[in-house]
Amino acid sequence: MEVEWQQLKAHELNELVAQNAAVIVPLASIEQHGPHLPTMTDTKIGHEVAYRAAQKAHAVRPVIVTPVVWSGLSEHHMTFGGTITIEPDTFIALVSDIVTAITRHGFKNILLSNSHGGNKVAMQHIADRLSMRLDATIVATSYISEAEAAIAALLDDQPGIHHACEAETSMMMAMAPDLVDEAILGDIATPIDRPFLTAGKASYRWRPFTEVTQNGLLGNPRSANADKGEALLEAASDALAALLTDDGLWTR
Repeated sequence: MEVEWQQLKAHELNELVAQNAAVIVPLASIEQHGPHLPTMTDTKIGHEVAYRAAQKAHAVRPVIVTPVVWSGLSEHHMTFGGTITIEPDTFIALVSDIVTAITRHGFKNILLSNSHGGNKVAMQHIADRLSMRLDATIVATSYISEAEAAIAALLDDQPGIHHACEAETSMMMAMAPDLVDEAILGDIATPIDRPFLTAGKASYRWRPFTEVTQNGLLGNPRSANADKGEALLEAASDALAALLTDDGLWTR
């Protein structure tokens, strides 16, 4: 079955409204991912997780995936080059307009599915604002958090997903191995030993990513492999599928 919005015809989407289909809006970024991964890593992973989740949820309810919003909040990566970032107000306006357009057709259940940490706060703000304005339930999630325990169990050298790390490198190996520079993986690990964007006991301060890494990655891609990447993608999409099919989540 087809689950991608842009592949469907208008009358098919109208029929899905009548079936109370949920809509996933993937939020991602185009940003540097170290010397071994392409700048579209978050976008590629975010789309794949959303696509698989929609396929898995189909037996319970129809789910549609919109094109990925690739223009994310990545100012902290700009010093490395290769990054396209937009202003928070622009991001909030763009995503809000997309969700509003979707609801104007009658869709009532919208999942904002984020694959880039820099989008998280703005995404939650969007969910807050739109939930008060629209006749729809807006849920904000991140596969990294929703599948946190399952992801941790699959990793060998780090407790969770960081940046261009064991996890993200493995998933890219599973999806686009020709875009991963495997020859240098053994030489580029960056220890996860300094806090980033935190201060004091529970405070926040903005910093560029150069605060914690000099080569643009955080973690150890040395132990990455395609089999691990496939398992990670399955765990992440399982978690989103469970979320999508939870009737209690969508109660108005």
